[in-house]
Amino acid sequence: MWTEVLISIDEAHAEDLSDALMEAGALSVSVEDENADTEAEVPLYGEPGMEPTTHAWQQSRLVVLVEAETDIEHMLDVAFDALDLPVPAFETRTVEAQDWVRLTQSQFEPIGITDNLWIVPTWHDAQDEAGRINLRLDPGLAFGTGSHPTTRVCLQWLASEMPEKLKGSTVLDYGCGSGILAIAAKKLGAGDVIGTDIDPQAVQSAMDNAVANDTEATFVLPDGMIDGATYDVVVANILSNPLKLLASALVSRVGQGGHLVLSGILERQTDELIEAYAPYMKMALWRADDGWIALVGQKA
Repeated sequence: MWTEVLISIDEAHAEDLSDALMEAGALSVSVEDENADTEAEVPLYGEPGMEPTTHAWQQSRLVVLVEAETDIEHMLDVAFDALDLPVPAFETRTVEAQDWVRLTQSQFEPIGITDNLWIVPTWHDAQDEAGRINLRLDPGLAFGTGSHPTTRVCLQWLASEMPEKLKGSTVLDYGCGSGILAIAAKKLGAGDVIGTDIDPQAVQSAMDNAVANDTEATFVLPDGMIDGATYDVVVANILSNPLKLLASALVSRVGQGGHLVLSGILERQTDELIEAYAPYMKMALWRADDGWIALVGQKA
């Protein structure tokens, strides 16, 4: 059993106080929006190259996890004194011991991408139906479990195009994360498939997922890419800012007549992404899902 301590704090002190609380004996500290789930809630997120400068809100709430027997008042005295701040009013709540593994697993059910393409966690029994492809994938360190709209629309495009029109095509999954798009492409009938990511953990995760799915796919860091190599299909599910910066580089990886699929783009960013790619390739909206979109283009 543990105790959570809830403290309201302003943006300027949230990060420093989190560090001070950890030094004073807290097991963990998370920073939340004090106005979460209200009309005053403020989004806080960034993109590669455009990270937020402060990981806190104007009015933040610290959720401090401690052992049940912790002298909370003493811990707070030590932490706030280190910053020369008075200890404010705070709340506590009990956290019951749980089977965290089972609780986490219960939050991830099989995901139907199309009628014949499913993402199935390894702890679930996959239904072995004729023509159905089950991608065995567990939540991990790398992005891409199939639950996010950006991943879904990319998978739906692959499922609609790969089995018949693009069977045997070479595929590049740029920013591969968990490797889900590359693995799905291979399962759907692609030829040689490669994925790349700047994160070594993502590359290792993708390799492990390929083995778990009995799939032949190559995953490398960017310096492992073959200079000048082009592909029939290039899929990049990252974020709008890096997609704009990488426009020329991504298009250069698409072979003549090949397809480029982009996602990680909010609907309101559609026109600016199309404009960013206009000098290199004509892109068009393919599908929207819950405020996110996929753009697709074909190299003339």
